[in-house]
Amino acid sequence: MMAEKKPAKDVNKSAEIRRVAAALKTKGEKPRPVVIIAHLKKEGVEVSSPQVSMVLKKMGFRPRRRAAAKIGAGRAARPGGPISVEDLVAAKRLVSHFGTAERALAAVAALKRFES
Repeated sequence: MMAEKKPAKDVNKSAEIRRVAAALKTKGEKPRPVVIIAHLKKEGVEVSSPQVSMVLKKMGFRPRRRAAAKIGAGRAARPGGPISVEDLVAAKRLVSHFGTAERALAAVAALKRFES
């Protein structure tokens, strides 16, 4: 049985996006723009990915974080591990606090002596 196609002028696209997203959530699925777009296309409603994303954002659904953004974000560098961009930003803040790189290194060396 084919889904009934609705004329574009009679459709509130945002309401349709919210309806499909709520239905997916009640099924226990995560409402993703690709899934919602495909579902609405079957019903004859054309929506764009940015439009779906904005409606989902306003509904309180946040986009999932990309794997590359998760790596090292908010974590301290492991001893012997690679130095991340976040580590370099923290080092720059430390140097600007002490005025020069030499003073910052001297402070770190003094700290290291106290740890031993």
